[in-house]
Amino acid sequence: MILAAGLGTRLRPLSDWLAKPAMPVRGIPVIAHTLTWLARNDVSEVIVNLHHLPDGVRDAVERHRPPGMDVRYSLEPEILGTGGGIRAAADFLRDSDPSLVVAGDMLVDLDLRAAVARHRERRNDCTLLACEDDPRRERFGTLGFDAGGRLVRIGRGFDLGGEVGCGLFLGIRILSPGCLRDWPEAPCFEDLRDWLAPRVRAGSCDVRVDALPSRQLLWQPVGTAEEYWTANFEPPALSYLDAIPGEAQATWSEETDLIVGRGARIASGASLERVIVWPGEEVAPGVRARDGVWAGGRFHSRAPEVGR
Repeated sequence: MILAAGLGTRLRPLSDWLAKPAMPVRGIPVIAHTLTWLARNDVSEVIVNLHHLPDGVRDAVERHRPPGMDVRYSLEPEILGTGGGIRAAADFLRDSDPSLVVAGDMLVDLDLRAAVARHRERRNDCTLLACEDDPRRERFGTLGFDAGGRLVRIGRGFDLGGEVGCGLFLGIRILSPGCLRDWPEAPCFEDLRDWLAPRVRAGSCDVRVDALPSRQLLWQPVGTAEEYWTANFEPPALSYLDAIPGEAQATWSEETDLIVGRGARIASGASLERVIVWPGEEVAPGVRARDGVWAGGRFHSRAPEVGR
């Protein structure tokens, strides 16, 4: 399951035109990266939950669906949160042992097959993948685990004590079928805080943290304007990039640091520098712009107040 229903509030005003998973990174939607990475790791059936600007996400999926991959959708008329979204897709997820739930607002590259094998070997109910030595840990918050790898802390809001290590949560959950039960009563809830943490506290669910060293993975979130900027101008060297189906990547001018999406047109006389131009956009003559994104027919500055 790819979680793609979020409102993208930290990426406004860009998210007024496209939901985060549909936003282009070097011309390719974020969700296209995720689908190809999953396909490379032997995933053939995917469900995507939708709420905010669902048509853009559907279009990105259908244009970049890997060959042979079955993709279906779980539409949420009212947003359900990560936990409510998982509950709505539980019947689909129970058909696989285990199933995977991944965030739709990141670029990631790691050996998912090996992580699934470790989950099965340890007979976990749920495995949360983390990075043990990422320097961004404190900014994003961490998961703490005990000597047996069991989850004992989530950020600052849940702490059972006995922590011997911690890692930055990568937004990837591995779930055994038996874990998909005992849901909160609320229609909208978060999976870690409201569903898994109470069960861990009660001793009714074995949740473990699989903390990987940074040398074994690449991870770039795109949840904020600055993260989106970094993903475009400092993209991780993803192993599957050349295998993403669909149209070619955006063109990039090294001289001006200009990223131009497929089908975009920049009129003669326009001057752009360090700008991301979304696919299909038109930039009029005489436009002068630097450090930002051209989307929705206008320029959005990279200034901190924009998109935060």
